[in-house]
Amino acid sequence: MPKVLVLYYSTYGHIETMAQAVAEGARSAGATVDIKRVPETVPEEAAKAAYFKLDQAATVATIDELANYDAIIVGAGTRFGRISSQMASFLDQAGGLWMKGALNGKVGGAFTSTATQHGGQETTLFSIITNLLHFGMVIVGLPYSFQGQMRADEITGGSPYGATTIAGGDGSRQPTENELAGARHQGELIAKATGKIFG
Repeated sequence: MPKVLVLYYSTYGHIETMAQAVAEGARSAGATVDIKRVPETVPEEAAKAAYFKLDQAATVATIDELANYDAIIVGAGTRFGRISSQMASFLDQAGGLWMKGALNGKVGGAFTSTATQHGGQETTLFSIITNLLHFGMVIVGLPYSFQGQMRADEITGGSPYGATTIAGGDGSRQPTENELAGARHQGELIAKATGKIFG
């Protein structure tokens, strides 16, 4: 049974919701799944003033435990077309795992959110994927077997590089059922791929 970690950073809860959908998809394929988040680096007073969602249920991950998983699916919101500093800071601390090759051959994937349709979803996915490739991981995206990313009848996230959602400029838009379906599909595919590699 593949052991999967959904590792995320979520400021306002959008990525937290997507992480739960990714995990649901991985579990549907028979994986054992843990959902963990990376530490918040913004001072608590400033985070509260900016209305960060600080009551997230997921436990905070440590670097060393990453090696315990067969697959790691990383989610973080976009910051000016790139990965959030909280996730970047966490991954930057994984040099020891990289030196030991502790993540070589494990399966990885990425998901993200942006405020707008053209706010840098694909560049953010690639910034996550680049990290995972440097760790020696095998990447699984969101192929067009998920037809929902091709719809034109509604505004929707989704990319062949990973599941995405659009939060809106004020953060009021929540992930749609179509976007959550994409996240579940990607989680399922990653769990299945992991099972084939580690089965």
